Amino acid sequence: MELHIKVPKQILTKASGYLKGYTHTLNPYAGCSFSCKYCYVREMPIAKFKGEEWGTWVDVKKGASDLLKKELTKAKNKGPVHIFMSSSTDPYQPAEANHFITRSLLEVMVEIQPDFLFVQTRSPLVTRDIQYFKQLKDRILISMTTETDLDEMRKLFTPSAPPIAARFKALKDLKEAGVPIQAAISPVLPSSESFAEKLSSVVSRVCIDDYFMGDGTQGKRTKRLGIQQIYEKEKIEEWYDPSAYLRVKKQLGNYFSEDQIFVSQEGFLPIINYKNNHILESDLLKLIIEKNV
Repeated sequence: MELHIKVPKQILTKASGYLKGYTHTLNPYAGCSFSCKYCYVREMPIAKFKGEEWGTWVDVKKGASDLLKKELTKAKNKGPVHIFMSSSTDPYQPAEANHFITRSLLEVMVEIQPDFLFVQTRSPLVTRDIQYFKQLKDRILISMTTETDLDEMRKLFTPSAPPIAARFKALKDLKEAGVPIQAAISPVLPSSESFAEKLSSVVSRVCIDDYFMGDGTQGKRTKRLGIQQIYEKEKIEEWYDPSAYLRVKKQLGNYFSEDQIFVSQEGFLPIINYKNNHILESDLLKLIIEKNV
């Protein structure tokens, strides 16, 4: 793993596409050492034109917190700010244990609070910052990627990512601390018949997604990565299908109510309270547009 210290000129990026419910994305690092085989970022410019294999390098964004303080203050003066952290890296990958970039950004956001912060990770290291999450109260949602309950599948598709058991433990700890959380079954990987039951013991909200809905190109990016060949080699082809997620969704229905199960993009949209009235995700885009006109 090659770690490089970089000084960015900008830290908040305007959100678009799949994350159109957000005003900005926030990436504490460039690159990701978890190196998931199916990661859609492998097909994005940041990975394709780097000249180094994805998963072998990480850029540490020095001075990110100072930039965020300036940019967040400016953004809030223009209207509601909804931040997705992170869209092209994991904010709690191993480098964070030593460099604390994500923590420094959270410290800024506790002081200058965005209207909503979505934290997407697959790392149990996220529990280290519970104290900051609690200060953001209902302005935050922690989304823990939990694609399966079978660690053999984790080893097959994401061998450098944290063990599944550790992620379940992290979800349990976050729940007990009163931090808003969800399990993101994204993308759906082969799982056991008790997957939904296990999830129901640690979360009350789940989002389910797959390659065909969630890679931004109806599965074309994933296909270019050769992921289908893994399924064929392991003789689990039935799981590489646009309807495979329904198998898990049906199982979830036995343990979660309909309003606790979200599918694809709807599970990643901001959830906020505005003037004490809950705004449904479907109404959020209208609100953002009105506030930024």
